[in-house]
Amino acid sequence: MAFARTCSVALVGVEGVVVEVQADLEPGVAAFTLVGLPDKSLTESRDRVRAAVVNSGGEWPQKKLTVGLSPASVPKGGSGFDLAVACAVLGASERIDPRVLADIVMIGELGLDGRVRPVRGVLPAVLAAAEAGYEQVVVPECTAAEAALVPGVSVLGVRSLRQLIAVLTDEPVPEEDPAEEGRPDPLMAGLNLPGAGLGTGMGGFGTPEHDQRHDLADVVGQISARTAMEVAAAGGHHVFLQGPPGAGKTMLAERMPAIMPRLSRAESLEVTAVHSVAGMLPPGKPLVDIPPFCAPHHSATMQSLVGGGKGIARPGAVSLAHRGVLFLDEAPEFSGHALDALRQPLESGYVVIARSAGVVRLPSRFLMLLAANPCPCGRHSVTGESCDCMPNSIRRYQARLSGPLLDRVDLRVHVEPVTRSELTAQGARGESTQVVADRVRAARERAATRFEGTPWRTNSEVPGHELRTRWQAVPGSLAEAEDSLERGFLTARGLDRVLRVAWTVADLTGHDRPDAGDVALALQLRTGVPRGVPMVVGARS
Repeated sequence: MAFARTCSVALVGVEGVVVEVQADLEPGVAAFTLVGLPDKSLTESRDRVRAAVVNSGGEWPQKKLTVGLSPASVPKGGSGFDLAVACAVLGASERIDPRVLADIVMIGELGLDGRVRPVRGVLPAVLAAAEAGYEQVVVPECTAAEAALVPGVSVLGVRSLRQLIAVLTDEPVPEEDPAEEGRPDPLMAGLNLPGAGLGTGMGGFGTPEHDQRHDLADVVGQISARTAMEVAAAGGHHVFLQGPPGAGKTMLAERMPAIMPRLSRAESLEVTAVHSVAGMLPPGKPLVDIPPFCAPHHSATMQSLVGGGKGIARPGAVSLAHRGVLFLDEAPEFSGHALDALRQPLESGYVVIARSAGVVRLPSRFLMLLAANPCPCGRHSVTGESCDCMPNSIRRYQARLSGPLLDRVDLRVHVEPVTRSELTAQGARGESTQVVADRVRAARERAATRFEGTPWRTNSEVPGHELRTRWQAVPGSLAEAEDSLERGFLTARGLDRVLRVAWTVADLTGHDRPDAGDVALALQLRTGVPRGVPMVVGARS
């Protein structure tokens, strides 16, 4: 009996499980049996692997071949096991020394000609291998940079099965013909899921530190909205922008990622892992280091927002916006079920999806931007405009955003229409993205210093009881907010969120603790009711 084993990784959501790929050869009628709970795409690997081995100069064993994927209770899918299956078979037939294969993790799809094609989810797969104690990983050549992001792991990128066989047997490594210059490399097709970025509105990859096309100075007027966006970026707070069409809601939302700080190394790995599984990593840039921006259309289903699909759930828009911005334009037009499904990830920072194939936990800590018109026609409460909507129609339209959902939104701002004088004024541009981003970065650094040694990094993540006991505001500064709670204008959750926003305002203005003015501005941003404080953060410093 001939036996060999190597390893690969099965992805469950954005987490990986190391799978031992075993090959056993026995005398008998030539047959190839694959066991271990494979799906359809993995079952088809029998034909791909056989053709790849033969076309790579190897001999296919004419015996009874059994390939087992252990643990057998974990569902396995995709074509990323091809490389491991081929090497295990070659090890069992003694073409490769089985002892060399035992401690190597192999990830990659095989073409019929033996070329190694890339697969999605390489980064979380290599992370899982590193956590399991493996130090050597073999991946397709074009995903080697992505795999190399994991420290402590030796990565070998191969372009064909022939090259891998030569490396494992200490033979001269053959040269593979590169793609013709000016023509697309067919091997890159496996990196991106066709259409994955179109339905989500993903953007911003590879942009400079401050996107010159989306400068905040291009937004005319809107002092209150600009202040709300700055506070939201500094503290990670959710925002609801309501106003007539053409007031600048979408312009403000598109400029939010540019004023947010770049992702830390740990955050970049989290975001890259999610996008790798979703097939949305751009070629040549394996690490996502800026906050992603996801803007799904209002016809999006609940599954496309929170994740789902057949078998093991795939990441949805809330996970693709992890550590970035989720922009829901025309929010009342979204399905009520889809909007209410956002409640859990807004509170917990992750979403748990249960399917028959298993339960998946996906990260989803994002900054949510809601934009809505005041009524179906958009002219309600606009001075000088006549609204044609019936009162019942206006109430139904505004009620599509449920109270529990809006209670989780920290900042609510009414965006006023731009006047002619503001639009035609010369030299009256507001602060640029560069200026605001620097102020936001300084506020984030103050918060990070305060939360050093804790699991939190931004004010929006801190539980309310910690802010009331461990980091207290100036005595007496919360009197107005507590009065709003007693009168029913604020819920207990709302009071906690006002306190979080007040801390962010204090960080932006350089105060050690929130004072009455900081709390008043936080209340004004939360309720939309004027409190007699200017809506410019820097004006009160």
